[in-house]
Amino acid sequence: MAESLRKNSKAEADESVETIEQCLTFMVSNDEFGLDILAVQEIHGWLEPRPIPNTPDYIKGVIDWRGTIVPIVDLRIKFNYPQANYEKTTVVIILKTFLKELEQFAIVGVVVDAVSDVVDIKKHELKDAPTLGSKVDTDYIKGIAKVNNKMTVILELQKLINLENLDG
Repeated sequence: MAESLRKNSKAEADESVETIEQCLTFMVSNDEFGLDILAVQEIHGWLEPRPIPNTPDYIKGVIDWRGTIVPIVDLRIKFNYPQANYEKTTVVIILKTFLKELEQFAIVGVVVDAVSDVVDIKKHELKDAPTLGSKVDTDYIKGIAKVNNKMTVILELQKLINLENLDG
């Protein structure tokens, strides 16, 4: 019996030191998404980017952010949501990610409708993305977590911003 109690207290201790990831959550249309907070460099109000010819429609162009030219990705367009007007709540989240294909860090901005919160997500709360067949790209989904009674899609930034797959 004492051994059973030790096993239970060890399992409880392991649960209490469980890995927690902090995520910045944001809205695209009526849906909530999240990204690792460590990738966030700045949250900036909407800036009209300078268009770049021959880029996918979800790349709105580039901005000059503190002397760095930053490509701007509109997640509404990337995720096939209806086009929206850019308003006061529209923000650009400036992110830093490591691009494996270039073996270097890159700064990129993503346009979202609004920033929500910073939340802690425990490892056991993050569920795998559903399998939706080979024609639906879910590689950039790290998992899905329930945050404040809402399902929040947690994105894998390195897979979301992939220079080899700029056409999709």
